[in-house]
Amino acid sequence: MSCLRVLLCIIFPPLAVLDQGCGSILLVVLLTCCGWVPGVIAALIICNR
Repeated sequence: MSCLRVLLCIIFPPLAVLDQGCGSILLVVLLTCCGWVPGVIAALIICNR
């Protein structure tokens, strides 16, 4: 995972998982709306796979 991708996961999590599919985007958006930290964690996990 590149440094740019990690920064994107931290700054705007839904944009970081844009190429991972609709389900991943929806999950990260919902978690980000509930709280910023869960969205960042989910984005990092999804991008690491």
